[in-house]
Amino acid sequence: MSTDSWAGRWLVTGAGGMLGQDVLTVLKRARIEAVGLRRADLDITDPAAVRAAVEGVTVVVNCAAWTDVDGAETAEEAATAVNGAAVRVLAEACAAAHVRLIHVSTDYVLPGDAAEPYREDAETGPVNAYGRSKLVGEQAVTELLPQDGYVVRTAWLYGEHGPNFVATMLKLAAQRDTLDVVDDQHGQPTWSYALARHLVELGRAALKGWAMGGIYHGTASGRTTWMGLAREAYRLSGLDPERIRPTSSDAFVRPAVRPAFSVLAHDNWEDAGLEPLADWRAQLAEAITRPAFADLLRPSATR
Repeated sequence: MSTDSWAGRWLVTGAGGMLGQDVLTVLKRARIEAVGLRRADLDITDPAAVRAAVEGVTVVVNCAAWTDVDGAETAEEAATAVNGAAVRVLAEACAAAHVRLIHVSTDYVLPGDAAEPYREDAETGPVNAYGRSKLVGEQAVTELLPQDGYVVRTAWLYGEHGPNFVATMLKLAAQRDTLDVVDDQHGQPTWSYALARHLVELGRAALKGWAMGGIYHGTASGRTTWMGLAREAYRLSGLDPERIRPTSSDAFVRPAVRPAFSVLAHDNWEDAGLEPLADWRAQLAEAITRPAFADLLRPSATR
């Protein structure tokens, strides 16, 4: 039984992923009725299945996505089918059923060449196939749900329920004396559980009529580089941060180009009566005490 009787029943797609699991946990703790559907439970490219899934729902949080950034370079059509066309199917179903849709997007829809944080209304310009596929999804939501669609761009996610940069750095601490980490890409490391809390708060604000539809930036406050994130993770874990050595993106050539600047502004949260996400250091300090991260530290704590 929901503590907010008006909140109704929520649906979380992509419920098996890192963020989807955290959203379901937050909803459960808030005592909001929710159903989580994994990839095996719902084919989001199937219009009939999607229409059936949103029936009787008040809010959909769409965490389903093609997330293989490098793989999208050689399979852009497949990536766009999930990140673009399927999102249109979902937006159409939500529009027909008068359901509010919170759709999780990415900083990769932006060109990554700015010197100041990107505002929510900044001009898009993806530099890789993954970003292009996600932009198609964003456009579907804003077109079909101008009042009831909420696009939340996030970046540099890490959490307890899937592979991520922070976990990788902590695992490697037990295997290598030093690590070379990129220091020329700038962004906002964001704990998936902190983002999940904000997605639920946004949904509540939407149902109360406080939050307007549109684009929101769901990233931590502040900024750093991948090297800065790795060093802070080591410092918080009692490891020597100097074991992390700076290098450039040229040392790690990958199929998909990465944006050099992924720092986002957070003005629209205030307009919705909500605080932006906390500083990335505060999020990391809280996250790293969780068992999924703390357990990784024990083999290397004495190094």
